[in-house]
Amino acid sequence: MVVRGKWFRRRDMRLLRGSLCVLVVLAGLQGRVGADDFDSGLAGFTAHMKSFACPYRVLGVFVSPGEELVVEIDTADRTGAYVCAATQGRVMRRSPYSWVWSAPQEKGSSRLTLHRSDPVDSMLFRVFVMVPRSQVREGKLNGYRIGRYPQTAYKGMTNYKPPVGFVEVTRQNENTRLSPHFRLGQFVCKQEGGYPRYVVIQEELLLKLELILRRVNEEGIRCGGFHVMSGYRTPYYNAAIGNVKYSRHQWGDAADIFVDENPRDGVMDDLNGDRRINWKDAAVLYDIIDAMYGTPVYDPFVGGLARYRKTERHGPFVHIDVRGFRARWGD
Repeated sequence: MVVRGKWFRRRDMRLLRGSLCVLVVLAGLQGRVGADDFDSGLAGFTAHMKSFACPYRVLGVFVSPGEELVVEIDTADRTGAYVCAATQGRVMRRSPYSWVWSAPQEKGSSRLTLHRSDPVDSMLFRVFVMVPRSQVREGKLNGYRIGRYPQTAYKGMTNYKPPVGFVEVTRQNENTRLSPHFRLGQFVCKQEGGYPRYVVIQEELLLKLELILRRVNEEGIRCGGFHVMSGYRTPYYNAAIGNVKYSRHQWGDAADIFVDENPRDGVMDDLNGDRRINWKDAAVLYDIIDAMYGTPVYDPFVGGLARYRKTERHGPFVHIDVRGFRARWGD
């Protein structure tokens, strides 16, 4: 009986060791499985609008009252029949793969959809008609403090001129999805104030965030969406926090971001695995983004990139923007 008991104990030990090995393997694969399960939100075709190309199933687009948008299917995807429709405004067909949509004159949002029959696929543009800048009075828009943009554009560049309009944000629309992994409310300025609030967002920023998010997951970092620590900043708020005069946050094409997945606690995750949260984790994200520079897929989104150390007010993070030329700074 004693020998039999020893045999059972040895067998149980082997089973236990085998189970532990499986657990170790699964633990090692956990991050990679998460990356493989990541839904990029890509559609099966690409559409061109304004100055950008959209490959995603959903995207926010921002227009002035009455503005006309030309929507075209990429030449590589011109197979099968497409239909373009809108909940508001007027759609005119120019060709089997091109349409013109006229925006309403009133502020608000519309749904502009593209449907492909073979293979079946669709794309949704959430189009926001902005409130024109001309309605800003003494630095305020409907009581919301905007402040004043610099009178002189930085080095005369057109993308430093005041924005043409502002997207109105309410409690009813702040959770509207602007891209597969980002929502309208994430980009609102952090300043105090009730609703309605107003924000400036460039479509290229949304596309760049999605591109970076895809790349981060390809690198094996499980991430369903970045924490946007700071998106749009009104000139009033930008001055109040002592930021530089020409901060791109004021033009809606900049975001301060970090990975906050495991756990979701409002600070950067331990990306380099040293069990510490510091500038080295921001460097991991920074290096992934910087390595994309010079590649064709990244060329439309060239801009600023910086990493920041944690302080008493915030943890480490990375700044990105789409200013149109390469810029690097930070800790």
